[in-house]
Amino acid sequence: MRAGTHVKRIAALAVLSAVAACGGGGAGTNADGTSSFTVAVIEPDLTTVPILAAVDAVRQAGHQVKVVELAEPELAIEGLAKGDYAISAEATSPALIAIEQDAPIKIIADVIGNQWAIYSKPGISSCDDLSGRPFGIFSEGAVATAMAKEWVGAQCGAGKRPDYLTIGGSDVRAQALVAGQIDATPLEISDVAVLESSGKEKFTQVVDFGKTLPDLHPQTVYANAGFLTEHKAAAQAFVTALVREHAKINADPRYLVSLAAKYLPDEDTGHVAEIAERYVKAKLFDAPALTEQNLQGTIDFFVRAGVIKQGMTAKDAADLSFIKAAA
Repeated sequence: MRAGTHVKRIAALAVLSAVAACGGGGAGTNADGTSSFTVAVIEPDLTTVPILAAVDAVRQAGHQVKVVELAEPELAIEGLAKGDYAISAEATSPALIAIEQDAPIKIIADVIGNQWAIYSKPGISSCDDLSGRPFGIFSEGAVATAMAKEWVGAQCGAGKRPDYLTIGGSDVRAQALVAGQIDATPLEISDVAVLESSGKEKFTQVVDFGKTLPDLHPQTVYANAGFLTEHKAAAQAFVTALVREHAKINADPRYLVSLAAKYLPDEDTGHVAEIAERYVKAKLFDAPALTEQNLQGTIDFFVRAGVIKQGMTAKDAADLSFIKAAA
């Protein structure tokens, strides 16, 4: 998983307001009334395979869908704003930054719930226990870092702070925890499952951000606003298909294993079954989970993190009509 989802402002997105008038999402209407459009995915991983399965379902319904793979969510955001792509899905923060700058982008569904938690070596059970101890982060601008620092500010006593060390992605930090190079770090469920299933030392979960920040949705699906208006049937077909894919996973975690084998054939999927079980137990795959309330909570978090300015509303950022229609 991508541990380094940035929450810092992205200078390159400053041009988005200039292209905000663009629309259509690079989409066209075919002779039979179906749509042709492009979906951008960011370095596909286990959270992406339901999206790829939904794309295939839309293709089976007669629409022509091209999938492009990009290295960074910011590239997808720029393409959405310019009208090159119709739909993408990954980090919520770049989408909110673009929306704040009047880019024609709307959040339309959830990718996966908040799966982050702080794990530590045994013997640490509170924020105060971390005072002065090495605490691994991906970067100062990562979503997980923002969650961790907000928790530290609220839970640690006066003058008690961890010693933050920037050392890399979630999987790298997990290995650093095993090696004793750090005493604690934010990790995703997938990395914890891999470590524990491999017989490594058991870790202590100090705080589960899925429970303490239930309204924070770090990864969402978003679309070009023109595409949503001009190709509403195709957009609805995609969202409905994604809702159904998530429902199939929740009905049987083995379905996610089969999707991983199909869409990530070159990836090491040895721990997918265990990860899938944990995703389902935590109820993380729930595309229609977004509401005005929790989306506003997500916006408010990024305001506190200094990513966007105060004033944005859930209605400014999202069009939830598609998930409501899919329910």
